Amino acid sequence: MNMLRTPTPAHPAQKPPVHEDHGAAGRAGNRATGSSVLEPAQGNASERLGRHFGDRPPVLVFSLAVLAGYVLLVAAAIGVGFLLVDVLLPIHAIGHSDESVNDWLASNRSSALTDASYIGSSIGDIPFIPALVILVAVGAAIMRRWRIFGFVVGAILIEVATYRVTSLVVHRDRPSVPRLDHLPVNQSYPSGHVAASVVVYVGLALLISSRLRSEKLKALVWTIAILLPLVVAASRMYRGMHHPLDASAGVLVGVAAIAIALFATRAAVEAARVRSGEDPA
Repeated sequence: MNMLRTPTPAHPAQKPPVHEDHGAAGRAGNRATGSSVLEPAQGNASERLGRHFGDRPPVLVFSLAVLAGYVLLVAAAIGVGFLLVDVLLPIHAIGHSDESVNDWLASNRSSALTDASYIGSSIGDIPFIPALVILVAVGAAIMRRWRIFGFVVGAILIEVATYRVTSLVVHRDRPSVPRLDHLPVNQSYPSGHVAASVVVYVGLALLISSRLRSEKLKALVWTIAILLPLVVAASRMYRGMHHPLDASAGVLVGVAAIAIALFATRAAVEAARVRSGEDPA
């Protein structure tokens, strides 16, 4: 008995599995998508610096970049301070306006606002700032995330050193209102509390938001990161410790410290890549 058999179609030739290149292509993808804020963008100054010094230890590249950036920042902060104290503030419209804000805040003090200003001031000082820096630095060290460790520690060291030197060189008296904290009277410029809060909260926002996909979460992170330094600035002015221009200078110092640490970290990352031969020029 003949049986009709349906011919079985021949199986198409199987394609060999494609193995993705997670080396240079993966790194290029990271650069293109900006998946990490600490990854040097292709062709920018930090990448060029890292390639130029690729035969040097990455920690040396990082340290030299931080040192050079710090010298430029402290020189700029001192220069702006002298310009402010010796040239701008003697102009009545500028000096009087800067002082009048503190006068208004002092005249509207209340027990509740004073308590709130103490908390607001503290989030830019002990215990919040040191605790956050130590927590992130220790966590990064344990997880061997050295670029995060370097960025966070480098940024806060630049800020602290800049504030200390600048406040010792540029003497500006604090507002002429009853002061609620006991600190040297002639170290109003710049606000170290504001600068430190910008470095820590905005710096952490950069790290966190670069890993988030949700735009709503990113917006929330950045809203908190911006609001906290503003609360610190308002609290420091309320307590009679800084003028508005001093607080503004603190913002600029904090932003500059982040930029320097970011540049140094990216350069060190590129130097490490070149030194290890992962991504030769």
